[in-house]
Amino acid sequence: MEDLSLHILDVAENAVRAGASEIFIEIEEQPERGTLELRIRDDGRGMDAVTARKAADPFFTTREKARVGLGLPLLRQAAEDTGGGLRIVTGEGAGTEVIASFQSGHPDMKPIGDVPGTLAALIAGHPAVRFVFDCRTGTERTRFDSRPPGPAPDGRASGQAGRRAAEGVRPW
Repeated sequence: MEDLSLHILDVAENAVRAGASEIFIEIEEQPERGTLELRIRDDGRGMDAVTARKAADPFFTTREKARVGLGLPLLRQAAEDTGGGLRIVTGEGAGTEVIASFQSGHPDMKPIGDVPGTLAALIAGHPAVRFVFDCRTGTERTRFDSRPPGPAPDGRASGQAGRRAAEGVRPW
């Protein structure tokens, strides 16, 4: 895969196939430390211990129509090429979190790519799934929540328009 946005797309699509209704995508870059961390967390089915151990093996997949599963192995390789690594935190019925760490100044660091385009494709392809994107670079922060405007199940305002309304800011 040419850039990190394609890895985000792959892992998020895996989460959708695992029944996730919420997917949280976080990118944290710490320029002063020369690190970038990508976290993708979902509330899907999760994996048992055996499946989790095999998940980053290119010759293992849970899909019936595929013979190999290259997404996580390629993400692991991209992270390791920069001196970073990949961790998978999961449990059966507990969702999954994929954490890839990179040395951002390394010559083999892949570009981040078209993250807005990736998010747009995910949201358009899976309108029932809530996608939350959070990007932090040093002291700057960008956050996006795809939850539609209106009250959340707990009655609070949600989504971009809901937050604007709650703060008294008119949408554009």
